[in-house]
Amino acid sequence: MSNYEDEREIYRNIVLIARAMDDRDWAAIDPLVDADMTADLGTGPVTSRADMVAIIRSYLDDCGPTQHLVANVLIDVDGDTATSRAYVSDMHLGTGELEGQFFRTLGDYHDDWRRTPDGWRMTRRVKHNRGALGNYAVMGSGPQNWTAPTE
Repeated sequence: MSNYEDEREIYRNIVLIARAMDDRDWAAIDPLVDADMTADLGTGPVTSRADMVAIIRSYLDDCGPTQHLVANVLIDVDGDTATSRAYVSDMHLGTGELEGQFFRTLGDYHDDWRRTPDGWRMTRRVKHNRGALGNYAVMGSGPQNWTAPTE
C-alpha cells in the first residue's frame, strides 16, 4: 500500500469517527479504534475505547443534533505507525428547555495510528481545545457524572 493509500484510509477513519459521534452510532467506532487505546478529550486521560466512548456519550446522549467538522488534516505515515492532526469545529444544539441554544468548540485532534491486518486503527487521541462559544449546558450531563463502564 502506498503512503497515499495509507493517508486516505486514516483520513477516512477520522471522518467516520466524527460521523459516528453525530449519528450516535457508538458501535461504528469499534472497528476504527484499538480497544486499549488512550485518550484525553480535555477531561483527563482514559485508557480504553470503552472509556473514551463513555465520555463522549456523557456529553452527546442528552444533547440535541451535533456536527463535528474536521479539516486541515495532516497525516505522517512511518511504516506501520502514523500520526495525524486535524482541526475540529463542532456544533452542539440544545434540546428540550435548551432548544434554540448552542455550544461550539474549536479544537485540534492529535491522533496516533497503528496498521493492523484489518487496516489502520487509532491508538491514541488528544483533543486540544482552542476556544468555545455558547451555553455549555447544551452538552448534557458531561463527565462530572461519568463513571467507567463495566464490561
